[in-house]
Amino acid sequence: MLLSSAAGHLARGDERVVSLRGHDGWVTGVAYAPDGKWIVSAGEDKTLRLWDAVTGRELRVLRGHTDGVTSVAVSRDGRRIVSGAWDHTLRIWDVESGAPLLTLRGHDDQVTSVAFSADGRRVVSGGGDDCLKVWDARTGKALLTLTHGNEYDVTSVAFSPDGMRIVSADGENQIKLWDASTGEELASVLGHEDAVSAVAFSPDGSRILSGSWDDSVKVWDATLGEEPLFVLTGLADDIRMAVFSPDGGRIAAVSEDRGVGVWDVQTGELLEPPSGAADHPACVAFSPDGGQVVVGGKSEVKIRKLRSLEPPSAGR
Repeated sequence: MLLSSAAGHLARGDERVVSLRGHDGWVTGVAYAPDGKWIVSAGEDKTLRLWDAVTGRELRVLRGHTDGVTSVAVSRDGRRIVSGAWDHTLRIWDVESGAPLLTLRGHDDQVTSVAFSADGRRVVSGGGDDCLKVWDARTGKALLTLTHGNEYDVTSVAFSPDGMRIVSADGENQIKLWDASTGEELASVLGHEDAVSAVAFSPDGSRILSGSWDDSVKVWDATLGEEPLFVLTGLADDIRMAVFSPDGGRIAAVSEDRGVGVWDVQTGELLEPPSGAADHPACVAFSPDGGQVVVGGKSEVKIRKLRSLEPPSAGR
């Protein structure tokens, strides 16, 4: 079923925004396939939905979670999806068939964030139980359990590109860096004045970003030094999610009231002023070519073509 006639125009540059409707309730996570051909979205309606990124057609609905899905990620080879949910579980799905391959149980509360390692062999998850866990993505075995050390949710987790480190954040403003093999805590910083909602490594592994409910996005050296390299501002409400572009040259962030904004990492310039690309946006992801973002919000997914199509220089 074609969900939006405008979707087919997006690839030809005729439209800047196209809506994909199908979820019943909030869209909590979005991700592009590595080849850019499809998008997956996660929702509080307990489903994941796959969409054709060019036509906007809904390709498949993945069902199995027994409560709202909170987060989603795609393996680098594009063959598997991992999701986390309020039902305390993670599920790994086969993209081609839509079948669940594994159900991972071990968290004592909601799973708030999930990510694959670059080689696809491991998954890391964060939970409302103050823990993050590292799993074998082929067997479902829990390899490590790491504790933030407070009563707050672990809100966001990510592997470094080389798979050697993990960065995590929690609701007590802490950002932590871990050895992904041993579980040793390598660094910790109280990086914001409010809960940290998002963390990510740059594609080259040299930087870490953090987004917070204190309305700011900060960029740190990958060793997570005591002070950030710089701070990006311009979103006047809680930051829900922030991500690097695939080339590392831009950062996109969403806040519930202001929408999505895009910054140049080299200059700190606000390239795309915040605008409501989704109704109360909650999550964002770049397309593999960096020319579009997909944004999830209240009951819908929107693909937004960026004005600043020329990729800026990476680094700072």
